[in-house]
Amino acid sequence: MASSMVNVFGARVSYNPSPMKGVITRSVSTTTRANSVSIRAEAINPDIRKTEDKVVDAVVVTELSKPLTAYCRCWRSGTFPLCDGGHVKHNKATGDNVGPLLLKKPKE
Repeated sequence: MASSMVNVFGARVSYNPSPMKGVITRSVSTTTRANSVSIRAEAINPDIRKTEDKVVDAVVVTELSKPLTAYCRCWRSGTFPLCDGGHVKHNKATGDNVGPLLLKKPKE
């Protein structure tokens, strides 16, 4: 469920896709005063496989039209739900290690 609070001076949006334990909550705060905007980026992967440079999972699916399809898991993609590499900039800005979900067609 998404929740938001908007007033004259700013906005705060919180997102939590599931109430289940271990699911990541993401918050973005935006404050507007006069003509300036301040955005605070936060990591969206606080504890999953943090020893890896980038968390990427691959799933083999036999009924795909393309040999490889990358799906966004960082919510930064301009082509959401498909990955456009937006996680690279996010990871550099926050020190996060989120990466895409890869759906692969098995080799014949």
